[in-house]
Amino acid sequence: MTDWRARLGFLIPPGTPTVEREMFAAAPEGVSVHFNRMVARGAVGTLQNLQQRAASQLQHLDETVDLLASVEPDVIVLAHTATSYTLGREGDAQLSARMQSRTGIPFVTALGSAAAALDLLGVRRLAIGTPYDMALTQRSKAVFEQFGFEVVHANCLPDVKSIFDETPRRVYGLIKSVNRIEADAVFISGVGLPTLGVLGQAEIDLGKPVLSSACAMLWNALRTAGIATPVAGCGRLLQDPGLRPPSAYQAVRRLG
Repeated sequence: MTDWRARLGFLIPPGTPTVEREMFAAAPEGVSVHFNRMVARGAVGTLQNLQQRAASQLQHLDETVDLLASVEPDVIVLAHTATSYTLGREGDAQLSARMQSRTGIPFVTALGSAAAALDLLGVRRLAIGTPYDMALTQRSKAVFEQFGFEVVHANCLPDVKSIFDETPRRVYGLIKSVNRIEADAVFISGVGLPTLGVLGQAEIDLGKPVLSSACAMLWNALRTAGIATPVAGCGRLLQDPGLRPPSAYQAVRRLG
């Protein structure tokens, strides 16, 4: 993998093998992907103390961002939707602005990316599926409502032992189970779930957009870096280059 077109930087939770695997597989030719793990305490991949781990990641985020910024990526992505649910819409936007000011590098979040993508697709009524417990699932519903979406249904994947052990089959089942006729789109939260490989087929089967945290953050990272190459098999959001217009490009402002 070479970086003659762009470098994408991802801040990821400790323990996750999923983000690196999916981003390496989906990155277009000439685009390299780079990662730094955030600081969090407690068992990884489990639902226990998830919000406490998110708070720990935020507490140490400045140093984590500085380390990733040393690679000089064209964009930095906060690749953890649950952390942004802790902040809410306003807090998520404030964090992005502060991190971008700190490094001079465009900064986006998985949550902000999902909201921007859904807006661009004209989605107003949304169905949500998560790998969380019901409390955090309801928090995700509330935060998407802060963005102005009508969440017609939200539910969580049952019997999750470790998010990182979940399979595409279970993800596809979650998509089908949370979908509602009145929903304009389905959104699957959680970057630890293996979603990219099922989104295209799920869209065909449901006849509507199906997005995930992973596809939304990759879409936003690519458009911010000015890369419009289609990514096949991951749904319309990544397949359609028209959804990544040249006007979305943000130049890196080097500091110092």
